Amino acid sequence: MTAATILFAASAAQAQQLDRPATISGHPNLNGIWQALNTAYWNLESHPVEGLSKDFWQLGAIGVIPAGQSVLRGGGTIPYLPEALKKRDENRSHWPAADPEARCYMLGVPRATYQNLPFQIFQADGDLLMVYPFAATNRIIYMKDHSDLPVDSWMGKSNGAWEGDVLVVTTTSQNGQSWLDRAGNFATNQLKVTERFKLLDVNHIWYEATLEDPQTFARAWTIEMPLYRLIDNHAQLLEHKCVPFTDMLLYHDLLQPKQ
Repeated sequence: MTAATILFAASAAQAQQLDRPATISGHPNLNGIWQALNTAYWNLESHPVEGLSKDFWQLGAIGVIPAGQSVLRGGGTIPYLPEALKKRDENRSHWPAADPEARCYMLGVPRATYQNLPFQIFQADGDLLMVYPFAATNRIIYMKDHSDLPVDSWMGKSNGAWEGDVLVVTTTSQNGQSWLDRAGNFATNQLKVTERFKLLDVNHIWYEATLEDPQTFARAWTIEMPLYRLIDNHAQLLEHKCVPFTDMLLYHDLLQPKQ
């Protein structure tokens, strides 16, 4: 990379920093398109490189799961209760067909944050909005209305509050049908997720999510990772309309011609 290229990149980043106010109503400005750059969407725990499965042999080297490090605080593994660990292993043995992502269902919290697609935060004076391209998902971060949902849903209810310069979001009332990654890690509808978004600088957020579910985990545990803001001049979310690609997976028994 030449000195001129480095200077141009630095100037472009500086221009974007100057275009956005540092704060909104006294709070850090989180507006932007953000993305996690890791392999947490494959597996939150440490994992080696491996093939997808025997059914994907024609993909060759393309069809591999990349190796990745644990995103759990301090490393290590998820503290499953014994029966829940058996359920995780069962989920894993039926991947990918059993994965809600394969079926184009909303990914839930926190999985939607570190999926391998960017997401956008819209922040003004009141509630925040987070938009995800996969399955046309969005969630409101309610800053004042902290009432409970009457029924569970895929994304649950997200209530937000500022603790100093950190946005703290507590999500409950998820339906327990989503997974936490492609490795079959999961929780029930008793899951409580406490996320923390801390702006490190204009282009980086430090993200933490603490998961509590007494039916699944022996104790609360936390994942953490940086989120990177897309600084392209024309950065935008692009729709990921996955529904048309799920018909054969969901309804293959109905779509087969009658003999």
